[in-house]
Amino acid sequence: MIKRVLITGANAGLGKETAKQLAAHPEVEEIYLGCRNIDKALAAKSELERITGKSVFRIIQIDVCDHSSIRAAVQTLDRSIDALIMNAGGTGGKSFDRINSDGVTEIFAVNLLGHSLLTQELLKAGKLTKIAIYAGSEAARGVKEMGMKRPDLPTSSEAEFAAICDGSFFGKSQDATVPYGSIKYMGALWMSAMARQHPQIKFITMSPGATTGTEGFNTLPIFKQYMMKGMMQVMLWLGKVHKVEVGAGRYIEGLFNKELKSGIFYASKKGLTGAISDQSTLFSDLSNEAYQDNAYRAIQRFL
Repeated sequence: MIKRVLITGANAGLGKETAKQLAAHPEVEEIYLGCRNIDKALAAKSELERITGKSVFRIIQIDVCDHSSIRAAVQTLDRSIDALIMNAGGTGGKSFDRINSDGVTEIFAVNLLGHSLLTQELLKAGKLTKIAIYAGSEAARGVKEMGMKRPDLPTSSEAEFAAICDGSFFGKSQDATVPYGSIKYMGALWMSAMARQHPQIKFITMSPGATTGTEGFNTLPIFKQYMMKGMMQVMLWLGKVHKVEVGAGRYIEGLFNKELKSGIFYASKKGLTGAISDQSTLFSDLSNEAYQDNAYRAIQRFL
């Protein structure tokens, strides 16, 4: 049974909706809201308690871009968690390509490096016992219908993955959507490598799909924010994307559907919404164990 769950990026959007849906499961006793901003966390906790009528929510202050914050958060946990949902992410802000003190870009830090360290620290402390869910994206295998290109890595070598970490692979691009798909591809490979290294834990990459009602575009320039959010609304009317409740429901399925297998990346069979499937059937590189290990080793260079 899954009784205790930690969700990163839990004060809004997909994270908060996931916490709400989890509270409906009677076996869930504690839901840790991993948030960077305490005031926003307190507001989310209060709202969730009011909506659900339950007092199962706890706040864990954590900034997935700050390694000291991550380690402190793990130490703050007074008991182990059964499940981790690595939901925090996004486009990395206006300076998404800035190299931080750990030697990686801001967009890489928020989407992958911080969660890698968090998972590693939880396992080292014996505080993660059953399942880890990583927020994937269909961008990792490309979506032709939406003009999204498949990540173009000539060899998927360790050196190429390290170049994704520090941004050098992308040159002078000023578009955060360029590195995003490659980072999510790398994240899925990392999760598959972790599944083989830790067979006692279930590791699932689950894309929430294209979801309205999130804060994923909020760090983009104002004009691009309005453009992307407007486009998402039109796509919702056309049935090409779905609401936040559906996206969060995918995380919940990842936790409780026993038919889903460890080490697999699940996302939309087609486009950005609808039924999910094993993405390696659409992009075979995802099941390549050598690529998985290369991605894992590249990440380790920065931890």
